[in-house]
Amino acid sequence: MRLLKQHRLLLKAVVALGSLWMLYLINFSKTGWNPTFAFGYSWLEYTDADGGPERVCNCPGILQGKREALEQAKLLTITKAFQDSIHTPDEYYITATQNCMNFRIRRKYLTFPLSKEEEDFPIAYSIVVHHKVENFERLLRAIYAPQNIYCVHVDKKAEASVLSAIKAITSCFSNVFMTSRTVSVVYGGWSRVQADLNCMADLYSASKKWKYFINLCGQDFPLKTNLEFVRMLRALTGGNSLESETMPQGKRWRVTNVHEVVDGKIKRTGKPKTPPPFNLPLMSGNAYIVVSRGYVQSVLKDYRILALIQWAKDTYSPDEFLWATIQRVPGVPGATRPNQKYDMTDLNAIVRLVKWQWHEGSEDSPQAVYPECQGSHVREICVYGAGDLPWLLEHHHLFANKFDTERDPIAVYCLEKHLRQKALSESY
Repeated sequence: MRLLKQHRLLLKAVVALGSLWMLYLINFSKTGWNPTFAFGYSWLEYTDADGGPERVCNCPGILQGKREALEQAKLLTITKAFQDSIHTPDEYYITATQNCMNFRIRRKYLTFPLSKEEEDFPIAYSIVVHHKVENFERLLRAIYAPQNIYCVHVDKKAEASVLSAIKAITSCFSNVFMTSRTVSVVYGGWSRVQADLNCMADLYSASKKWKYFINLCGQDFPLKTNLEFVRMLRALTGGNSLESETMPQGKRWRVTNVHEVVDGKIKRTGKPKTPPPFNLPLMSGNAYIVVSRGYVQSVLKDYRILALIQWAKDTYSPDEFLWATIQRVPGVPGATRPNQKYDMTDLNAIVRLVKWQWHEGSEDSPQAVYPECQGSHVREICVYGAGDLPWLLEHHHLFANKFDTERDPIAVYCLEKHLRQKALSESY
């Protein structure tokens, strides 16, 4: 009797395996091998075990704006024991990436496309970094997909451990690479633009498949899944999305005076600038853009833009007018007319959501652009806390800045868990 029961169990197992094999063959013939079909998604979900001391927080409550959950998170971030335990040293990444397969598995990178729609719409990224390796790695993990391509520029001034750790991380992925040329980035100087230009050129040469280019810094973090990115970029129908407004009079000095870098700082020389080439109307914007491959091709090859780039090299903060100006040049793919009716603010563009301290205020303030920062401020920019997440997720932007895992890892932890769960649920 016992033997008969064992035979029945064995038969059931064989039938189950046979059914799974037949389903696999059907699935394979339609879409190719998809490991999630056989094994499910559970191993890719972020659990409490993937977090540090911040895992005690109630992320669903935080994302819903529940007072008790937000107060718990706020109290936790100001305790000394918590602050002493949240930093991940650069050496961890150097050691962890010695076995790349284990690193990718342990960190739960998505090593296959989650959908055909995403696979057919690769995105190119430039990421400029100078410190905070953990921030960079968690950003990379959050936006990583094997069909995308990523160029990383590490500031020449970065500490040796930062460079070594980021080199080690990028070496574990065939579609993530260090830029072929690095520069020492000076705040307000041309070098900030040059860092992205170097990655633009590398990305353009490395692959003909990608559709859109997005540039980031190491303290950005996504607010959407890759599938949402793809759908929002498709909806642009070849257009670009970036801040591009008529330059206010208060910023004209930046482009009418010659500047130079002295002892690592940008300074005015007292010499006047000649007008821009081809009488191009200079616009105001910022360093971060979402642009088509055609726009990038124009940046690299259009003689008018190459002349503008050369002209801009001795201006102040050229990243805050160059991309915005190119967006209004006739003939550039996805460009709009220079007329003021086509002006686009950073809040209307989809690129990146930033809270500037001087624009914060209460809901009943007619002058306030957004609510008060729930984290802290660095150079008048909000470093988001957990309490900012409900507000951030209400917006249409692809990314937000700034996040800092050394100040408030809870914000990143809850956001990355939310996005991973959403990405996996979209693919069922």
